[in-house]
Amino acid sequence: MDGGASYNPRTVEEVFRDFKGRRAALIKALTTDVEEFYQQCDPEKDNLCLYGFPSEQWEVNLPAEEVPPELPEPALGINFARDGMQEKDWLSLVAVHSDSWLLSVAFYFGARFGFDKADRKRLFNMINDLPTIFEVVTGAAKKQTKEKLSVSNHSSNKSKSKRGSESQPKYSKSMPSKDEDDDGMEEEDDEEHGETLCGACGENYAADEFWICCDICEKWFHGKCVKITPARAEHIKQYKCPSCSNKRARP
Repeated sequence: MDGGASYNPRTVEEVFRDFKGRRAALIKALTTDVEEFYQQCDPEKDNLCLYGFPSEQWEVNLPAEEVPPELPEPALGINFARDGMQEKDWLSLVAVHSDSWLLSVAFYFGARFGFDKADRKRLFNMINDLPTIFEVVTGAAKKQTKEKLSVSNHSSNKSKSKRGSESQPKYSKSMPSKDEDDDGMEEEDDEEHGETLCGACGENYAADEFWICCDICEKWFHGKCVKITPARAEHIKQYKCPSCSNKRARP
């Protein structure tokens, strides 16, 4: 695969950036691009692997032919189990193997370029601060912050009703609540929203970014991740994320 052959990160920061790019690609394949990913994993084809590249692009392809490969390889034959189990269980299985592959690639670079104990620990801590692909795909990351998300959604709905936009989907461009008698609320909302994770890329909420909430699965997304602008959101009565829009009955 050419996703890592020509790019060799040499510092902790570079390896972490490589990790984040590959992770974003794999999350995209298993969430927003899940319909396309499902179709590409034809059980009638040979052993297939799911690759994520630092460019945040994903690919379903045959494993590398060289032995040993230049980089650790993802789980082999993910397509064979596709029709033998529930789709959500199959996606969860692929997610678990993808998490394992990401760690193996990151620490392969660490070993190759001589990271010492402190560097390895720092790299792991940076990686561990992010939810796993499995947590994002199964919604476990969302469940871990369910209480805070529910408060955030309530605040968003409250500010929406003040704007007279009750029929519109939940979205937020900056921290809600500007009541003059709630001096400490803004800082509290900042903390609450900071725990919200994008259902597409898995990254945390940022106050200067536009977000929108799916009215079906109630996951929050960066507007840029699902190609929704604030202007467009104003005219959407019920927003469905790409995953909910693409859902259909499986045979």
